[in-house]
Amino acid sequence: MKFAFVILYLVQLLPFKLLHKLADAVGLLAYYTVKPRRKVGEINLEKCFPERSADERTALLKRHFQHMAKLMLEYGLYWYAPAERLRKLVHYRDKHYLDEALAAGEKVIILYPHFTAFEMAVYTLNQDVALTSMYSHQKNRTLDEQILKGRHRYQNVFLIGRTEGLRAIIKQIRKTAAPFLYLPDQDFGRNDSIFVDFFGIPTATIAGLSRIAGMTGAKVIPAIPTREADNTVTLRFYPAWEHFPGGDIEADTRRMNRFIEERICEQPEQYFWLHKRFKTRPEGEAGFYDKAK
Repeated sequence: MKFAFVILYLVQLLPFKLLHKLADAVGLLAYYTVKPRRKVGEINLEKCFPERSADERTALLKRHFQHMAKLMLEYGLYWYAPAERLRKLVHYRDKHYLDEALAAGEKVIILYPHFTAFEMAVYTLNQDVALTSMYSHQKNRTLDEQILKGRHRYQNVFLIGRTEGLRAIIKQIRKTAAPFLYLPDQDFGRNDSIFVDFFGIPTATIAGLSRIAGMTGAKVIPAIPTREADNTVTLRFYPAWEHFPGGDIEADTRRMNRFIEERICEQPEQYFWLHKRFKTRPEGEAGFYDKAK
């Protein structure tokens, strides 16, 4: 594991364009060699984009593997590169929505779905804004220590263990002005989830956004990172959601999923397709990934 960290340190010394040429090659190699994850991606894309041809979905998945390789090889930048270098690689769009809410003393939840440029963007944002976020400890102790060291790089983040639950989140939001970075779009099993459509598929979805916003009075301000053609990243902020929460947790969660769907359709190759998003199925329904091995 420590050897991998050395490789990442050396990779971040490369010119940015060369780093991404390497990532493109690594991504294509991974597409052809990492069959289980390729199969997961194929299933996800077939479920979410049935109107696209098999060739179109294959081309999209190949580009996605390249974006995932960019994410992975850039960890050396996140952890070791000068902070100013990251700042030059990330550009804000409409950040005034966040700035104005914080200046007014508002509590803020940043809705931050899993797009592949999310680490680059958040490591830069954390230079400018204190953040509260959740963290799942890694099984590998060395990796866990390195990730935590990276998360605390700017001494400007408050981490809550995922096992601490909703009460810890509410407490932290109430006592600090730091926005809560909320990443809701992964399958965490049946507990605390409800089945809400995502691309027309009943999907186990954490319903915490509505609950947290209601209990703290926080505004929900979405932020979406996009990798541009030159591999720099644009972090776009959206206006705070009006009339949220609306009193119906299921309707609020559908609203969240629809927003994420819309953003995915704008840049489908940059969403996390290698995660088993549909692993938890309604009672009696067959699993989607039984053959993804």
